[in-house]
Amino acid sequence: MDRVTLTDTLSLSRIVYGMWRLSEDRDTSAGHVQAKVEACLEQGITSMDQADIYGGYEAEALLGAAFKAAPGLRDKCEIVTKCDIVAPAGRHADARVKHYDTSRAHVTQSVEDSLRLMAIDRIDLLLIHRPDPLMDHHETGRALDDLVASGKVGAVGVSNFRPWDWSLLQSAMQTPLVTNQIEISLNRLEPFTNGDLAFLQEKGVPPMAWSPLGGGSLMSGESDQKGLRPTLARVAKEQNVDIAAVAVAWLLAHPSKIMPVMGTNTLSRIATLGDALKVEMDRQAWFELYTHALGHEVP
Repeated sequence: MDRVTLTDTLSLSRIVYGMWRLSEDRDTSAGHVQAKVEACLEQGITSMDQADIYGGYEAEALLGAAFKAAPGLRDKCEIVTKCDIVAPAGRHADARVKHYDTSRAHVTQSVEDSLRLMAIDRIDLLLIHRPDPLMDHHETGRALDDLVASGKVGAVGVSNFRPWDWSLLQSAMQTPLVTNQIEISLNRLEPFTNGDLAFLQEKGVPPMAWSPLGGGSLMSGESDQKGLRPTLARVAKEQNVDIAAVAVAWLLAHPSKIMPVMGTNTLSRIATLGDALKVEMDRQAWFELYTHALGHEVP
C-alpha cells in the first residue's frame, strides 16, 4: 500500500478506513471491530478515521473496546479523529441546539474524551471537523499547538475548511496544518475547480476525501449523471475490479495525493478496498469519467 507523508514522523496509508458507520452495524462487538481493522491491515490500510460525533458519540468507544481486547492492535494503526461538532446526543444530550465549539476548553476536553474512549495515549492526527463562524483563531490555534506540544496529539489538520478558513487558523499557529478532509467524488466535483484542491496542492498539503463514492450513489446507480455508471462498469470489467475501485482510482490519479476515506461495515467489501490501487487510469480515461460526471463536454 502506498503511503502519504504528512510530517517527519507521520504518514498515512493512501486509502484510509472510515469508521463513521461503525455503530450502525448489527454486530458492534469488540471481536467484529477487530476483524474489520485486521482486514484493513492485511492490505496495508493502517489509517483509521474517527470523529467524536460518529455514531452519536459512540464509535470511538467501539474502537477502544477492540484495542482493549487485542493488545498490540493499536500500535499497527494511525488514529485520526475530529472534534468541534456539538449535537444533542450522547454526552452532549443537553445541548439546546446543534453547534460548533472551537474554544480551548472544548477542544482540549474532546481530546481527553477521545483518548479515554479509544483507550490510547496519543491521537496521531486531530482535525477540526467543521469551520466555526465563532472561532477565535488565536484561542483555537494555541489550543492545537499546546496539544501537539503535550504529546497527546501528533499532528493537526482540518475538515471541510475553505482556503480562507485554513489561512485564518494557520495564521495563529506555530504547528503546521497537515491536511484538509473535504468531500470529493465523481458526484462532488467542485473542489477541482473552486480552488479547494489548488490551494492545498500549491502548499504541498495532501487532502483527504470523505464520501468518495458519493454516499453510495455511484454504487447504487442513483447518480444523476447519464453515462457515468455504464462507463465505470466498463472500466471495472476491463480491469477486473468493481465499480467502487474505479471511482476511487479516479481520485487517486489526481496529483494532489488525495487520500480517500472508505467506510463500509462489510468484511468482504473491506477486503477489496485496496483494489483501487490496481486500476490504471490514464488522462483520457480520467477525463472520460469527468465528462460523464459533469454531464457535458469540457469547454
